[in-house]
Amino acid sequence: MSGASGTARTGRCVELCGETGEQARLTVAELAGGWPEQRAEVVFDCATSGPRHHTFTGPLLRDVLLGALPGAVPATRKDRAGRLLVIAGADGHRAVLAWAEVDEEFRYAPVLLAVRLDGALLDAPHLVVPADRCGARYVSAVTGVRLVRPGMPVAAGEERLVSGAG
Repeated sequence: MSGASGTARTGRCVELCGETGEQARLTVAELAGGWPEQRAEVVFDCATSGPRHHTFTGPLLRDVLLGALPGAVPATRKDRAGRLLVIAGADGHRAVLAWAEVDEEFRYAPVLLAVRLDGALLDAPHLVVPADRCGARYVSAVTGVRLVRPGMPVAAGEERLVSGAG
């Protein structure tokens, strides 16, 4: 979990994309000021450095997607239950969540797009999944979040949102 600094670098954005092409680009400052911040004190096992104890703060991933991409999330429960979130990091690491994990009518897990780590402002948002015991779905320096329906091909030009490139 690296990348903490006193100020956010300019140009470091996370790209959000819905399955029908809706897009938004948000900086750490916009994430920090645009939604209520939640706090998560977490303990998870890192494969390379063992148990990690951190406090993350930032908006809920669900709230950011609903606010930044109005209309991108399907209205019906059955349609929402079949959607996935693909989160990409600058280092190429990816994680996948079911939309139902963050949906208030299903599991409603408090998954964060954290903007602070142990009180320090991050250069780029981090995906934080507080209920996970291992750190594999924690994504540092998130570059893209894409809402997809399994089996849907990625549209030309949007590969960077899934791959983390760009």
